[in-house]
Amino acid sequence: MRIAYFSPLNPIASGISDYSEDLLPYLGAYAEIDLFIDKGYAPSNPDLSAHFAIHRYDRYPRLLRRRGYDVTLYHVGNSPAHDYILHSLERCPGVVVLHDLVLHHLMLWRAFEHGDGMAYHDAMLKYGEAAWKLALRMMKGQMSAEAFDYPLCEAVVQQARSLIVHSQHVAAKVRALCPELPLGIVPMGVPCPVLPDRREARRRLALPEESLLLASFGHINPYKRLEPALRAFRRLRESHPEALFLLVGSVSPHLDLAGLLRRLELEDSVRATGYAEWGAFLGYMAASDICLNLRYPTAGETSASLLRLLAAGLPTLVSRTGAFAELPAEVAIQVEVGEYEEQELAAFLSYLADQPEARRLLGENARRYVANRHTMAGAAAAYAGFLAPLAGLEPAAQTLREPLFRPQTGRPAPLPQIPPTPAAVGAGVAFPLNLVARALAEIGLQEDDTLSIRAVAEVLASLPELQSPRPPPDAAGE
Repeated sequence: MRIAYFSPLNPIASGISDYSEDLLPYLGAYAEIDLFIDKGYAPSNPDLSAHFAIHRYDRYPRLLRRRGYDVTLYHVGNSPAHDYILHSLERCPGVVVLHDLVLHHLMLWRAFEHGDGMAYHDAMLKYGEAAWKLALRMMKGQMSAEAFDYPLCEAVVQQARSLIVHSQHVAAKVRALCPELPLGIVPMGVPCPVLPDRREARRRLALPEESLLLASFGHINPYKRLEPALRAFRRLRESHPEALFLLVGSVSPHLDLAGLLRRLELEDSVRATGYAEWGAFLGYMAASDICLNLRYPTAGETSASLLRLLAAGLPTLVSRTGAFAELPAEVAIQVEVGEYEEQELAAFLSYLADQPEARRLLGENARRYVANRHTMAGAAAAYAGFLAPLAGLEPAAQTLREPLFRPQTGRPAPLPQIPPTPAAVGAGVAFPLNLVARALAEIGLQEDDTLSIRAVAEVLASLPELQSPRPPPDAAGE
């Protein structure tokens, strides 16, 4: 089977770049794959250039005639890194892997980038008056979480010849849009992270050797449910005064973390690490006792970072929303978003803190779940089983060969030689470009899509509404 594979790759900073680089060595065991990327960069992972032919996307029509691909696979997510993919999909329909149900922010960016704001406006008008009014505000740079209510994925779904998704949640939404579209649910695979020794990780990261350690991983923004989590943590400290809460990731300027910590009197027990390189990231995972992976609203994504935590055997609390609600109760503890969220979090944290055996069992269940349902080999086999019949081929009874290489996220990485310096909390950012970029991260673009977010920000920052001199929202008391 010959596959034309469209996806961003590193150094394009995107979760889907990482996803593809994890998947390709396993899918490459079933098929001959050519990679098609955007203009202007070369993949930074040497394993890719050693095992795959890599082409600019505009060469695809000529190579299609020459090579006769059996399947063209388009990975689509909610960031401008996928603009070139939609450009190709519009001209040559194929199989779409829909990573995010909500594509609103990509469609908004495309409207400005390609000078067709009316296309965005008209697409929103189909949702009704409330969506039309939101479109007018969004086109002025007034970003809103209401965008999650209007996914703007319909055109992509309709252009697809068939669709691959990662959850029943997204599958149900897509079936409501296009009941006749061939649809496959392929589990997201993650390499099992190779963690360092727990005691050594704590020592090298300057963490207390015996303290109870909670952690949240990823960009810290208002949608990570941090305030109810911290309030629950404050309750926990009444019985566990030595407990420490780690925030591993950059902190949004729209979240007044310093003020929140002062109000809750948690300045000395919450540590924001800032961005953590892979070795430190693995170290913080190894050092953690309990993890919180909360999120609301959701773009319908399946979280690779959550699956990595589960694969590492970490007891984890998640929000009961979107694809997260599909996790079995014995694998991750689900918490309702809303009125009783803080009380539920406090109760679960107290129980886990006092029951190390329960933490161990929950972690073992999580590790076993990922090992059974979310391996890279299983994901690749599901891809091959879905794609082969679409190409008129018999599904392979077994892989053609071993995985082509070991994904970088499945390899060990060294701990820092010296403890990382904790991030400064509450520092301002330049306005408007960085502020707009961070805002876009918070309302829909993937948290590690930094290059794509900046591209969107440059377009929005050129709008007159954002060019007029005024202080940052924090200084203005917004």
